[in-house]
Amino acid sequence: MSRPQKNIDDIKNYDELLRSQFGNYFAENFPFKYTRKYWGLEAKELETQWVKIRMHFPDLEQVLKGSYEVQKDNFYYTNFMRYPKKGGFRSVLDKCRDGLDIRFNKEVVRIDTKAKIVYFGDNSTQSYDKLISSLPLPEIAKMIDDVPDGVLRAADRLHHTSGYMVSLGFKRPDIAKYLWFYIYDEDILSSRVYSSSLKSSDNVPNGCSSLQAEIFFDSKSRIPSKNEVLNNTIEKLSAMGLFSKDDIVVSDIRFEKYANVTFDHDIYKNRGIVLEFLRQCGIESIGRFGKWEYLWTYQAFESGMKVADHKLL
Repeated sequence: MSRPQKNIDDIKNYDELLRSQFGNYFAENFPFKYTRKYWGLEAKELETQWVKIRMHFPDLEQVLKGSYEVQKDNFYYTNFMRYPKKGGFRSVLDKCRDGLDIRFNKEVVRIDTKAKIVYFGDNSTQSYDKLISSLPLPEIAKMIDDVPDGVLRAADRLHHTSGYMVSLGFKRPDIAKYLWFYIYDEDILSSRVYSSSLKSSDNVPNGCSSLQAEIFFDSKSRIPSKNEVLNNTIEKLSAMGLFSKDDIVVSDIRFEKYANVTFDHDIYKNRGIVLEFLRQCGIESIGRFGKWEYLWTYQAFESGMKVADHKLL
């Protein structure tokens, strides 16, 4: 097995990390392909600080044992997950907003940080003492009056992925076999598929099941249309033998401009420039795209709670 030997301090990018940990053949045929599908970039274009505990790097003994033994040890970064029995993931958010005055369907179009006024697309305004924002950094930078050119350039250079979520409902209860799985074939747009009906039977009607496919693209590349993505997803997944197209009773596809923060080699420099400018303007950023970090759901919640707790002191 060709496995380049490198000291961890000498590794300059994700490509080198994967090759040194898994060897050339495995790296080129599995994580390299998945990187193109999930991040929309080549592995060498990514830095490595984001990896942390998200990937398990087995030693030789674990690899050998895994070739002839049933794996019983958990190498995943968490031992359990919690999911609501009823109401889907939204039920978590419903609890969080109890008793709060939240105004929906308000689009921020301009922020005057000197006068401390937020302007909305419906011509309404809101004054503030302190502003906490979960807006993506490239978006909020364009909304503030008199932003320096250097800050605008840094915000524009922040990479992220955009993505589609394809949801399929079936008239059979046994379509979903696994909670989630990954697809490495590059002719199949879906990179990850999971089942909300396996998370909770309350997510589907009796006698039914569901799958949801995630499809990602680098935001600066050409992004296919909804029809292209939906057709590819149904055709390819059915060709894999996951279901018959006759079993589908409902299909839905939704686009999300901001899917994941992309950790290219200039992320920390550009992110730092924008966040420092926002701090100088008295704006505190929270959430995955407000802090421009690879935050899990609970971490995104924590980032907001910490700011709220600080304000209450």
